[in-house]
Amino acid sequence: MDDSDKKRPDAPADDGTESEQVREPEDGEAAGQTPWAGGEEAAEQAAAEDALAALRAENDRLKDQHLRALAEMENLRRRMARELRDARAFAIANFARDVLAVSDNLRRAIEAVPEAERAGADPALAALLEGVEMTERELQNALEKHQVRRIDPKGERFDPHFHQAMFEVPNADVAGGTVVDVVQAGYVIGERVLRPALVAVSKGGPKPPAKEDAGAEEAPAEAPESAAGANDNNPSAEADKGA
Repeated sequence: MDDSDKKRPDAPADDGTESEQVREPEDGEAAGQTPWAGGEEAAEQAAAEDALAALRAENDRLKDQHLRALAEMENLRRRMARELRDARAFAIANFARDVLAVSDNLRRAIEAVPEAERAGADPALAALLEGVEMTERELQNALEKHQVRRIDPKGERFDPHFHQAMFEVPNADVAGGTVVDVVQAGYVIGERVLRPALVAVSKGGPKPPAKEDAGAEEAPAEAPESAAGANDNNPSAEADKGA
């Protein structure tokens, strides 16, 4: 027998059937799964992430709409409360404006009789004047109950928000822009002008001191007393010093 005819121990037996080759599973491939199973799971995970992102975007959109709706409702509530408050405060503005003419006529009737003539006036005339004064006083009290106040700015600085200048009066003894005479009293309802006061304003006098200048002049006098304590307890002061 030749050496070629000898069978090697490791040679497969020739029994007429082909030997099956066993493939070991690759890395990342689980037992019992096909090679394309991992690709399907990745696709499903990507689809789930896309759906989650879409839901989050929708949630953010709905949350923004909700917050905007709440803000609009809060603004509406505040506006309605302000309008209701103004309606209650200024509902009688037109009526009060018409009543002011009655108050002006009563005041003119009182001022028509000089003080010198009242002392020796007839008792009937004195009683009539007293009755007119009482009527005018009661009318003013009734107006004040409804937040309607009379303003008589004589001697005050001219304020264009509450006063209406009718003419100017040259006067070197009075600071310029001072109300020296009131032609017709003004009225306010709450903080709103119901009727501006008709006034005469002085001119030619010394310039009135500004409020800002007066405050600036008073500040240095108070600074030495509390400068040390203010710097120790006031962080903003230290920040300004460092700046």
